[in-house]
Amino acid sequence: PFLGWPSPAHRFIKQDIFAGLTVGLIVLPQGVAYAALAGMPLVTGIYASLLPALVAVLWGASTRVSVGPAALTCLLVSSSLQGLAEPGSAQWVLLAVWLALLSGGVQLLMGLGRFGWLLNLVTSPVLTGFTQAAVLLILASQLPTLLGLEGSFAALPSQTVQALRGGPLPIDIHAAAFGIGSVALMLLGKRLWPNFPMAILVVAVTAAASAWLGFEREGGAVVGALPVGLPSFYWPQLPTPQTLSALVMPALIIALISFMETAASAKVENEKDNKRWNDNQDLIGQGLAKITSAFSGTFPTSTSFSRSAILMHAGARTGWATVASAALVLVALVTLMPALHPVPKSVLAAVVIAAVLGLLKPGEFIRLWRISPVEAITSAVTFVLTLVTAPSLYWGVLAGMLMSLAHFLHHRLHPRIIEVGIHPDGSLRDRHLWKLPLIGPDVYALRMDAELDFASSSGLANAIGQQLNAQPGTRHVCLFAQPINRIDVTGVEAFTQIRSSLASRGITLHISGIKLPVEHILRRANALPDEALLRLYRTDAEALTALRTL
Repeated sequence: PFLGWPSPAHRFIKQDIFAGLTVGLIVLPQGVAYAALAGMPLVTGIYASLLPALVAVLWGASTRVSVGPAALTCLLVSSSLQGLAEPGSAQWVLLAVWLALLSGGVQLLMGLGRFGWLLNLVTSPVLTGFTQAAVLLILASQLPTLLGLEGSFAALPSQTVQALRGGPLPIDIHAAAFGIGSVALMLLGKRLWPNFPMAILVVAVTAAASAWLGFEREGGAVVGALPVGLPSFYWPQLPTPQTLSALVMPALIIALISFMETAASAKVENEKDNKRWNDNQDLIGQGLAKITSAFSGTFPTSTSFSRSAILMHAGARTGWATVASAALVLVALVTLMPALHPVPKSVLAAVVIAAVLGLLKPGEFIRLWRISPVEAITSAVTFVLTLVTAPSLYWGVLAGMLMSLAHFLHHRLHPRIIEVGIHPDGSLRDRHLWKLPLIGPDVYALRMDAELDFASSSGLANAIGQQLNAQPGTRHVCLFAQPINRIDVTGVEAFTQIRSSLASRGITLHISGIKLPVEHILRRANALPDEALLRLYRTDAEALTALRTL
């Protein structure tokens, strides 16, 4: 795709460079903070913002999405590796690299095989439930670091009990001041100057304040020394079969969820450009980016919706914006790593918290309930199971997907079949809903709003059978077939049985507006013989005229 980019001398390039540098300033502190969220060495977050971002934009269809570290993917990495290795250890890095390889390979194969449509299995309600639960888990995971609490978040309940009994909660006041103050400044900056890279300013100010106050000398937790220079080529060793099998399901979930993040940004970009989104090409780009991330020794990358929004709002028009962003990251890796040494770790937690707070939208559940209570329940179950089964976060997504598929199958197995009547405005509508008269005293006119296939064919046969049992005097059955746009073998067999059953009773079957693809299949099956008890009409008006005459 990059072969179609405009030349660097194009008039848009200056604006692209400005937008790319803006996002580059944001991704630097976010990269370090998200690496901490993933349990990885901090510098790997910046590695994930360099080559993977370039590969994604060069081979992806959407050139204005910001690829690199992302909160949800980093949380999935951290939760997936719990119990398999020690966070930050060489084994942890190895397993995170394999997550990147496996999830990237899945996306690459899906893109090459044109299987992007499979991602529709993760519906919007499922993603909403998972995202809301993930945000709460991210906030909970960052709370100890933000407040300078001793130990991990798992120790918080005992510390809380100790505080309720009168014991002191081991909070580092200075770390908490840095953390809470940073959150407040970033939220204020986001409200007043939404396109200003407030995170890098906060990191710079807190680094200077930490060095001046001697925060590290007083025992405060800081970023510490980070390696200077470009990432080395990382060749991962093969883990044990048991460990590798434990990574398969998390890798599939990372592939699904991370690409849903990409879809959220890519659809916005393509809608602005009035273009059709090429999901398969973006799958290829995202898969290659994850594989590149693995060989850079870091974790799976994804698309950041917030950074992508800033990139587009700052005026980016082409992929040169990401090239400019990567150039800034390259300069930072070579020259700016020592400047991050005195940054308090509570500030990194503040960067993560400020970034994900915008994703917390509890009102979404109310909105879903107003639209579809069933889908709202699906979203709520996904939300609860994601929280309850943490760190195995994939159970919530899997349960939500199964509920969505069950709801879909229920609708397919119970198609909407209505008896129609003529409305005063001349249209055909639900006769019982609108209290309309019969089209004729011995006519049963119906419409099925579904495909005539294995799922719906029995519903059509049952509807006609029940009507004939209730109204034995029916002499004409008219099927308004305009909504039927597909038929399969089961549908052909069901249609043939319906026609034969009606003919045995001397009832004429009228079919109006049948689509040509459906008609061609029925004729190839010899299901539309030329006989007196079967009549076809091209339009509903023609069918109604014939019924009135009869």
